[in-house]
Amino acid sequence: MPAIFNLNRLDRQTLRLAGALLIVYLVWGTTYFALGVVMQSLPPVLMNGARFVFAGVLMLAIARWQGQAWPTVAQWRASALIGSLMAFAAMALVVLAQKAGIGSGLMATVVTTMPMWLALWTRWGGERVPVTSWIGLALGASGALLLALEGDFSTTLIGTLCAFGAPLAWSIGSYASRRLTLPAPAMASAAQWLLGGLLGLVVAWVWEPGARSVTWQQVSIASALAWLYLVVMGTMVTLNAYLWLLKNTSAALAGSYSFVNPVVALGVGVWLGGERLTGWVFVALPVIGLALALILYGRDIVRLAGSLRPAPSATTH
Repeated sequence: MPAIFNLNRLDRQTLRLAGALLIVYLVWGTTYFALGVVMQSLPPVLMNGARFVFAGVLMLAIARWQGQAWPTVAQWRASALIGSLMAFAAMALVVLAQKAGIGSGLMATVVTTMPMWLALWTRWGGERVPVTSWIGLALGASGALLLALEGDFSTTLIGTLCAFGAPLAWSIGSYASRRLTLPAPAMASAAQWLLGGLLGLVVAWVWEPGARSVTWQQVSIASALAWLYLVVMGTMVTLNAYLWLLKNTSAALAGSYSFVNPVVALGVGVWLGGERLTGWVFVALPVIGLALALILYGRDIVRLAGSLRPAPSATTH
């Protein structure tokens, strides 16, 4: 049976893995829409910094309530690195790419390079990445590209650099979280989000136009609710699920959300945004499905293909 999901033995770890993947696949697919709603009335870098600081404070309270110890000096350093890369740099670069004129289709496609970067760092770090996972990652990126063909592929040099920098920063932070010594899970999340969020607030205050003049009166109810959704579901629930996956499954599987999320985002756009499906969707979905099958069940697919190959005929002399 498959090494990742053994249907004959649904133990607690398998169910946790399936639940974490489902959360990451579905919830982060809806945050594309939520981000658009929030940015209608809030400066994006400021909004993102406040999101992570607020989530970090809540997670810190949970960690202390659970009796988790404060991080050591080395763990604070590791958390600062990861938080700066993931909670600040990757998120800010996505926003900067959009403001610099990169099209939505190109942005969605570039994001799918993240699991390939993560798999590359993992391989360089000495962990084995199966050939079937590499093929699955390439197919997943191809499926996401097909899905984005109807989007806007316009760009600028600055927009392109920021767009490629975002998944690169996220992948390095993801790899660091797999390798570095961190405090207990809730405390690790709290430290990373607080430090990354505070860095975002400082940068927004110094650099982002309009960040100093934001008033509560200008924030719409829809933007406020969407921001709260990003804090609770997008960060406290889903980012914690992703960080757990990084520690408990392969890099390829943990990063596979990047080509599943656009499918979910498209469904949300059709449902809430009035978008229309095109023929490319029905080409992309089977490709993404095959990609997931190779990442989840690659070894078993190879074994099955080998068993179906006709045996060599006996020869007589």
